[in-house]
Amino acid sequence: MGAGEVSTVWTQVRRAVDGSQEDRDAFGRRYLPLVREYLRRRWEGWWLAGSVDDAAQDVFVECFRPGGVLTRAEPGRGLRGLLVATARNVARRHEESAAQRRERTPHETAFLHAQPAREDSLTALFDRRWAEATMAEAAGRMEQLARQADDAGRQRFELLQLRFEEGLPIRDIAARWGLDPRQVHDAYARARREFHRCLREVVAAHGGVAHSDLDRECQELLDLLG
Repeated sequence: MGAGEVSTVWTQVRRAVDGSQEDRDAFGRRYLPLVREYLRRRWEGWWLAGSVDDAAQDVFVECFRPGGVLTRAEPGRGLRGLLVATARNVARRHEESAAQRRERTPHETAFLHAQPAREDSLTALFDRRWAEATMAEAAGRMEQLARQADDAGRQRFELLQLRFEEGLPIRDIAARWGLDPRQVHDAYARARREFHRCLREVVAAHGGVAHSDLDRECQELLDLLG
């Protein structure tokens, strides 16, 4: 989704389920990197590391095959949970298949036995990457809106960049700009409200969250990055 385009992802999902190759490709561009990262970290340093791309493609086959994950999905369920559960199930299937095809060393056996205990940390990794991608999308949307705004609007976007990307305190930003710190604090509060609106729009577009739960989901995503 472009920074200025907030159309519901579930509309795209439905078109993809119905066979639209364009929407399937867009779905893959959006979510395949997250799935690959989950699988890469799960198999890092093990004999299955070379199967990441094949397994990632299998995840998307599971999503779009007749009767697959997304054909049964409803917007209220949450796409993030569906994707990570599908990635987990595909990974387990690859592990079981590999275990049956080869004579395992004790080290490999220990790896397979350790996987259930790693599920929570791997899911947490997926959630964090999802949160990072969502924040980047919200920031991109705010940047585009700032380009269309007045000088004060563009300055508020720059203020957030200085505060979060460079870690500058408000007093240092005020000194750099030659402004009263109270004025910069007021601009910062407004900039945060503007970013929160963009974040709510992006979260709503990704679906799976009732309108009444948008603020809770936004805070959860922020907490994942805390």
